[in-house]
Amino acid sequence: MKIILTAIGTRGDIEPFLATGKILKENGHQVICAFSEQFRELTDSSELEFASLGKKYFDLFDSDAGRIAMGGGKGIKKFFAYIKLSINQTAPNKEKEFKLYELIKQERPDRVVYNSKTIYPIIWEYKNSGKTTFLSPFPYLHYVKGHSLLVFGKDYGDFLNKLTFKLYDFGVVTTTMTAKKWLHINDKIMRKEIKKIIRSRNFIYTISPRLFPRPRHWESNIKILGHQALKRKIDWKPEKELTEFIEKHEKILFITFGSMINPEPKRKTKIILKILEQNKIPAIINTASGGLIKPDNFNSELIYFVSQVPYDWIFPKMYAVMHHGGAGTTHLALTFGCATLIIPHFIDQFIWDKTISELGVGPRGIKISRITNKNLEPKVLELLSNKSFKERSERIGNQMGKEDFKEELCRTIIE
Repeated sequence: MKIILTAIGTRGDIEPFLATGKILKENGHQVICAFSEQFRELTDSSELEFASLGKKYFDLFDSDAGRIAMGGGKGIKKFFAYIKLSINQTAPNKEKEFKLYELIKQERPDRVVYNSKTIYPIIWEYKNSGKTTFLSPFPYLHYVKGHSLLVFGKDYGDFLNKLTFKLYDFGVVTTTMTAKKWLHINDKIMRKEIKKIIRSRNFIYTISPRLFPRPRHWESNIKILGHQALKRKIDWKPEKELTEFIEKHEKILFITFGSMINPEPKRKTKIILKILEQNKIPAIINTASGGLIKPDNFNSELIYFVSQVPYDWIFPKMYAVMHHGGAGTTHLALTFGCATLIIPHFIDQFIWDKTISELGVGPRGIKISRITNKNLEPKVLELLSNKSFKERSERIGNQMGKEDFKEELCRTIIE
């Protein structure tokens, strides 16, 4: 089959699609990955065909408003950042939907796999029933007792919790009807028909059932089929200095904010460095997309900075990981048995922070905009001193390592 995988978002949104694409390709299918232009190189390195949806949407996240909304701001400042992002989204949304519409029209795929930020596949499903699959690495897009919709992140009681999911359906239907107008599609599709598609579509959560068990009341079209991760490039080799640093220290803390950015990376880094140096904690800090930065002066005997390193190479060598709480990073940290502390920046990361705490593999984290030396230091010390965190993580990691949903994932998409 010819299958288009399309997603918009940060690297955490894209990697499950690339991993799924490789599974489908290994099973003999032609795979086309339609992402923001910024992910062309990553897709090429995964040996998958790339189609660009432009770069305007992804650029929103790297704007001043994007940095504030994704974790760096507080109160009214963050509120206005969300408003500004909402106002500025129209042109990028139109660009990606037009490009996706033209791609699907040109390629005439047998199947389309998509995420929440790509809308046209819902319209395409209207005339191609059963040929689309929604893929989500984020939990709580369907009702689970004791939980509201992902973006709300709290338990408001059963009535209000259910209402949040109805509001989500309403929002998706409205957005779909708007996209239909943008694309000048004349088919008379009613709101109730779009709503039916949303509720009955194939839906796969790429999450370990150990972290997000499947409720019994869900319909059969909704599945939880394990985390899908990209494998490390075979030709990647660490710097000699990095290997020597790891060999020199026995109990290392790895720190990363992944693709998350904030308006105060220098101050956030300074807070973390002070805690590490005062308590003589050996650590490797990943600057990644710029949420943390390498300063001119620091204790190089105790701290090592990297800008990019494969997690599946570094995590097995670490005692603990302090990170932003992305779905992929959370899964990998546990898979490799690392005690975990999450510093949430954005939406689903607060859910993973709560999950980590409930599993007993790390202390409850602190929101990125609220970290200080005073409130973060005891969390870091608890992370490294409580042996049960590491022990429980290793036990859960062993269970997750035995999960294999590749065959069912592929079958769900193509059948």
